[in-house]
Amino acid sequence: MINKDKHFTIIANELAITSQQVAATVALLDNDATVPFIARYRKEATGSLDEVVIIAIRDRIKQLRELDKRRGAILESLSERDLLTDELQKRINNAPTMAMLEDIYLPFRPKRRTRATIAKERGLEPLAELLFAQDNIAPETEAASFVNPEKQVTSIDDALAGACDIIAEWINEDTDARTQLRDLYARKSEIHSQVIPGQESNGIKYSDYYDWHEPATEVPSHRILAMFRGEAENVVKLHIAPPVEDALSLLKHIFVISNNEASQQVALATEDSYKRLLGPAMETEMRALLKKRADDEAIRVFAENVYQLLMSPALGRKRVLAIDPGFRTGCKVVCLDPQGKLLHNTTIFPHGSEKQRQDAADEINALCARFKTQVIAIGNGTAGRETELFIRELSLPAHIIIQIVNEAGASIYSVSEIARQEFPDYDVTVRGAVSIGRRLIDPLAELVKIDPKSIGVGQYQHDVDQTALRNRLDDVVRSCVNAVGVEINTASKQLLTYISGLGPQLAENIVHYRNENGPFKSRKAFLKVPRLGPKAFEQSAGFLRVAESDNPLDRSAVHPESYNIVQAMADDLGCTISDLMRDETLRQKIDLQHYTNDKVGIPTLQDIMEELAKPGRDPRAQFDTFSFHPEVKIIEDVKTEMVLPGIVTNVTAFGAFVDVGVHQDGLVHISQIADKFVKDPHEILKVGQKVTVRVLDVDIERKRISLSMRNGDSKKR
Repeated sequence: MINKDKHFTIIANELAITSQQVAATVALLDNDATVPFIARYRKEATGSLDEVVIIAIRDRIKQLRELDKRRGAILESLSERDLLTDELQKRINNAPTMAMLEDIYLPFRPKRRTRATIAKERGLEPLAELLFAQDNIAPETEAASFVNPEKQVTSIDDALAGACDIIAEWINEDTDARTQLRDLYARKSEIHSQVIPGQESNGIKYSDYYDWHEPATEVPSHRILAMFRGEAENVVKLHIAPPVEDALSLLKHIFVISNNEASQQVALATEDSYKRLLGPAMETEMRALLKKRADDEAIRVFAENVYQLLMSPALGRKRVLAIDPGFRTGCKVVCLDPQGKLLHNTTIFPHGSEKQRQDAADEINALCARFKTQVIAIGNGTAGRETELFIRELSLPAHIIIQIVNEAGASIYSVSEIARQEFPDYDVTVRGAVSIGRRLIDPLAELVKIDPKSIGVGQYQHDVDQTALRNRLDDVVRSCVNAVGVEINTASKQLLTYISGLGPQLAENIVHYRNENGPFKSRKAFLKVPRLGPKAFEQSAGFLRVAESDNPLDRSAVHPESYNIVQAMADDLGCTISDLMRDETLRQKIDLQHYTNDKVGIPTLQDIMEELAKPGRDPRAQFDTFSFHPEVKIIEDVKTEMVLPGIVTNVTAFGAFVDVGVHQDGLVHISQIADKFVKDPHEILKVGQKVTVRVLDVDIERKRISLSMRNGDSKKR
């Protein structure tokens, strides 16, 4: 079996780090340390590896261990059947991939009844061996002696056909042939898409793929997923393979070793093996490879978008009046306190009769005065722009900010069990309005309550591997929550669930303890929570803040295990920890080398100094207000060559979608993002980014808007 040190070497070489870094990271992961905890508080052990590399190590060691598990099962199976030789065991132990391991095992795998096994039952294996040797023999003469009606070999042709079936299976099970053919498929395969006859009018959205082909190495992820979906819906049929002549030439070069009549039989068997066995097997592998590649890219894009959305700037604790717009049923209005608590709700009809408009105006003015509103948040769904314009026309106090909010997923939240638990006495419209207001106060805290797949920033998210997608998004959400940190006395159960070392049960225990006993007064008090033991405390404490604590470090990201170091710094300077956090001149006197030991090094000490300077700092950007073009409300208002402000709502492999305020996002194709070549739109754009775009084309009938950010007419803001 491959030992763990070899695994560490493999991963180290792949990630261009040291084996010691891999070993230390794996040891921490095996001891149930979380990725955020390792990245933040175990830098000395890992050599300051970031979360991306730690996740790569975690996923790769899991893959290698699964390979080992399969390797062990194969060895056990062979041993039980007395098929294991020293040479075979060596080959199995040295197999670097699952595909190669399965290739080695293929000849020994218990088989269902095949054409080759039937031929062997009929006694034709010796004839197959004669032909495969390719000596200068007369195949028909040799085959005549194998004709046996009792064994259902009634003719020379039957005998030769059966022998060729056996040879075809040998070729299919040849490890070297499979390796070389796999490489050919990887290098030279083309993906062909053809419409299924009779389906031309049933899948217009797949019309681009009715007669399409391109090199499999070049096809982008979104096109792969589109073609696979078209095939799943029985609109198109796909074929993935290199040129047939290239594949057959490769196989015949390996197996056809002479130029005689026996070789001709082997050549026929080679063609049959490729057509019936090897080709379909390699195409299946290639499909899986392309699907995984497309899934990985789509998941990467989705994860990046979710990260940007979760890390959107937070308005902070403000008194918010939030509006969920609507025409026929009116606009639901809620008033929230700075912590997001629901204080009041009502419905207004600003898009109805003149009297209804005046009543709505009076109601908004009264509510703003009554609840001392600082910000008005308006959802960007149906009637969003119209409601925004109505609000802007009111004579509101100058200090009130008016902000459009992306309400994607608010309706999902409003009918969720979480929403029902939070607001059991209110209907879905009130819950949706509350969500709109809260996601302005703190997008991260509110969006963690919604399945990331419902936020609307993905690309073919329902077509990709759902387990891989869920795991990646879970990593993203966990990373964001721990990077920002959480105030333990106000955080929801959902937010606490993502804190390092906690999870749903401990999060629920924390909320229950808080409700029963009042706010936590210090980090030490966490240990009073049922089932929150030393391990969970170690993992979570640094990411949880206690605003009301007497210890100023409890309001920072300094881990409790390092409090003694900060106290030593303060003692050496003859001041308090609070003095140290307030006075930069005191901090400048600290010699970090004086506080290093066998567990704490310069990286941790530098993090401590940053926290002392800005305790509990929020890594998110500063909130910035935004407004759409006041004269552009519906798609009919959009004209070619207009220059408009917009917000990026989704970034994909082929470009980015931008909301310009007309209920229909426009597309900035990847070729229109910049004057230079752009390989990945994420290099330039991110979800939530404010941009200026130029209108290239408007198709009102198809509701399509083409936008550009090129030629200096538009640029990042």
